[in-house]
Amino acid sequence: MKGDALDPAGLIREAYLIDGITAQDCRVIFLDWAIKSNASDNLRGAIQKLLTLYADQPAHHPMTQTLRAGLDASPVPKRRGGRAGRHPAG
Repeated sequence: MKGDALDPAGLIREAYLIDGITAQDCRVIFLDWAIKSNASDNLRGAIQKLLTLYADQPAHHPMTQTLRAGLDASPVPKRRGGRAGRHPAG
């Protein structure tokens, strides 16, 4: 499947295949995916790509709802304090 780089362990894909999965189960799977993914630099972008990748899944599926909630609730980067805030990363 094309989402291998985005979902290397297949966690999100498998969530869509589990019959009767709950919203709570999907939140746990999402958290596990977020921790294990390389998307920490651009979590919002990765979630959007997952939503595009699984756009053929039902909008009412708990994983789709979890991904949308993650997209809506992703924190906005804040100013870093101290020396890190005064010097650009690089």
